[in-house]
Amino acid sequence: MPSIRKNPSTPQAPVPARRRMPAAEREQQLVEGAIRFFSRHGLGGQLRDLARELGITHTLLYHYFPTKQALLERVYKDIFEGRWRTEWETLLDDNRLELPEKLTQFYVSYAQVILEPEWVRVFVYSGLNDRYITDRYFALLHEKLFPRIHRETQKYLGKRSRKPPTERELERIMGLHGSVFYMGMRRWVYGVDSNPNISKLSKMDAIYIEDRVLAYLASLQPKKVKT
Repeated sequence: MPSIRKNPSTPQAPVPARRRMPAAEREQQLVEGAIRFFSRHGLGGQLRDLARELGITHTLLYHYFPTKQALLERVYKDIFEGRWRTEWETLLDDNRLELPEKLTQFYVSYAQVILEPEWVRVFVYSGLNDRYITDRYFALLHEKLFPRIHRETQKYLGKRSRKPPTERELERIMGLHGSVFYMGMRRWVYGVDSNPNISKLSKMDAIYIEDRVLAYLASLQPKKVKT
């Protein structure tokens, strides 16, 4: 069958010009791509490989982030510091709520923000690398969260001490916090979950969080001495 030759005089559809992306939008796109890249390959991943995966030149990436540390700083601010909500602090400071309800509401909301694959995996990879992100984030928790939980716990127990938590008290708080984070570890690091098709926090997850809060509160009660 003879091939059909196009009439050279037939006008061709114009190729749409590529939209020139504003610098701030391009930078945000690079950060989001870096978060996905580091969550898959770890923080030891090379920027040349990142640029190749993003389909850009190494030079363009360095134009926005001249060092890897500058990029990691932006990653931290974007998905760790940037996702912290001041309303969580307001919730924990609310004297109208009882502690079980207060902690459950907080951790359900907190889990909805952090128990995502990129957040969990980048955090774990940082702990295995140079701990730059994990150290900074734990500093944030020690400033904004753990003292509030300790203060509210003291009030729950009928105490008014303003002393910082003892090592044992802090360990209990860290145990509560870590048990919620483990839900994301189990899903996004170990790949083990009762329902692997769930990508977001489910109703059952909220119940599990309440169970963890109640277990924490039960651990505060003095042990009965056998006679």
